[in-house]
Amino acid sequence: MIKPSAKLSPFQIWILAIRPKTLPAAASPVILGSALALRDNQFLFNLAFATLLCALLLQIGANLANDVFDYYRGADKPGRLGPIRVTQAGLLKPSQVVMGIWIVFSVAALLGIYLTLNAGWPVLFIGFFAIFTAITYTGGPKPLGYYGLGDLFVFIFFGPVALCGTYFIQTGQVTLDALLISLPMGFLIVNILVVNNLRDIETDRLAGKMTLAVRLGEKGSRTEYLVLLVAAYLVPLGMWLSGMVSPWVNLVFLTLPMSYRLLRSIWRDRGKPLNLALAMSGRLTLFFSILFSIGLLIPA
Repeated sequence: MIKPSAKLSPFQIWILAIRPKTLPAAASPVILGSALALRDNQFLFNLAFATLLCALLLQIGANLANDVFDYYRGADKPGRLGPIRVTQAGLLKPSQVVMGIWIVFSVAALLGIYLTLNAGWPVLFIGFFAIFTAITYTGGPKPLGYYGLGDLFVFIFFGPVALCGTYFIQTGQVTLDALLISLPMGFLIVNILVVNNLRDIETDRLAGKMTLAVRLGEKGSRTEYLVLLVAAYLVPLGMWLSGMVSPWVNLVFLTLPMSYRLLRSIWRDRGKPLNLALAMSGRLTLFFSILFSIGLLIPA
């Protein structure tokens, strides 16, 4: 049990538990999907705001679930390389974290009901499977993250489902534009997971957590990061060259210096130094989504 050198207030402990640095992953596809709805003159602030809150709560619930379920499975051990896990560190009891999960997902479900009443039953279907996947990522008899399926499900839910769902809630439809624009979000958010799992390859292997990074190895994981990063930039470029969007979407290339620094870190660093790359990958996703949004909204 880890004893922090300085006493933390309950509020500070719960902030550690929800892991704020991961929240750009939840916000980015909602921001970009709402920008697309605004471009198409169908933006609805109340539904966009409710969707954003729901997405953030789902991410927080998933973080809490990962914290307690990894603890139960023995995946988090003393000497952990990543940020503090509150259950393993003894800052919160497992029962407290489980109660937090129930509260967060209950509020998310209430928001989901509101969105369903305004946008139709598909939203209820999406919300149910989002919560189910958030729990079974590290929980249940066969957790997705322990069988190398995390990358796939993160791509699906943080890419097409999150962005197209946001657009559908406000417009009642899913367009080819929405589907294509969702791809860079999926790629970049998967990369956040790639960094996390690359850092933890050795400890995950020892714990029997067979993530895709464990299966691919360090070189394979770094190659995965590179391929997904390049693909994220090729999508807006390809959409512009095909005449689907204005050239302003190429504002996303202003993030290339950040991407270059990230790639240097990914190919050079191991262990704890990758925590910085993890946070930077989240920021890259957020900045990319904001610049892509601005590009969509500026007239050609």
